Amino acid sequence: MDTIFFILSKVVQFLIEPLNWVLLFTLLALVFLSLRKPHLCKRFLVLALIDLVLVGWLPASEVFLRALEDAVPKTEISKVATSDLGGIIILGGAIEDGEIAIDRGEVSIYSSAERVTKAFELIRKNPGLPYIFSGSSGRIIPKGMSESEAFKRLVQEQGLNEEQAHYENQSRNTYENALYLKPMIIDFGLKTESTEQKPWLLITSASHMLRSEKVFQKQGIKVIPVPVDYQTAHRLQWTSFDLTDGAHNWNTLVHEIVGLFAYWITGKI
Repeated sequence: MDTIFFILSKVVQFLIEPLNWVLLFTLLALVFLSLRKPHLCKRFLVLALIDLVLVGWLPASEVFLRALEDAVPKTEISKVATSDLGGIIILGGAIEDGEIAIDRGEVSIYSSAERVTKAFELIRKNPGLPYIFSGSSGRIIPKGMSESEAFKRLVQEQGLNEEQAHYENQSRNTYENALYLKPMIIDFGLKTESTEQKPWLLITSASHMLRSEKVFQKQGIKVIPVPVDYQTAHRLQWTSFDLTDGAHNWNTLVHEIVGLFAYWITGKI
């Protein structure tokens, strides 16, 4: 059932992402052109043009993405004592296709790199805390090494404390992150003298933090949000037009909206 849910969420995201509509409108325009219906052809070409403008004009996506990124405020970690923490959770989603790491011998990190760099910062500042990287692959058909294996290689390359390193290598989405981490976190709690479960620092992208926090809360895991990878500033870029950035913003926004709705309707949050 979880596999069907995973595949369906990917399909729905593809179908409702605005930039993909451009291709659909263009194909429909060509169909009506071949059917000698120029008025319908023109209408779909206009729709394709409007869609491109909507995607490229950055405020159209930023206004919604900014609200999503601000939904969970930053926590001042410096004010939280290390002794009050259970450990550090790093969610996958920043490491490129594992096939590249195998072929090239180097781990590639893409736009969500702050998930990794912030993790390294906190691991160095809190050498006594256990940390868990959670993630296998977000692809329907995984290729190459998993994200956990790639992160393990990065830990070794950076000379970080491997004694405190732990890896969850099965999850494909946020729900499975929390589901598979839960027994590991319970096990860590049993090894300590504290009778109360300590919160864990949770590192993920700001746009993804709302869904992540709700999923972990549903699983009964206490977390302190550490949002990173912000894509918006406090002010909107009213005069900016960029199809690349706009497409990325819409992709992120649609991914999270679909995720929140799907998790809500299936009782995962």
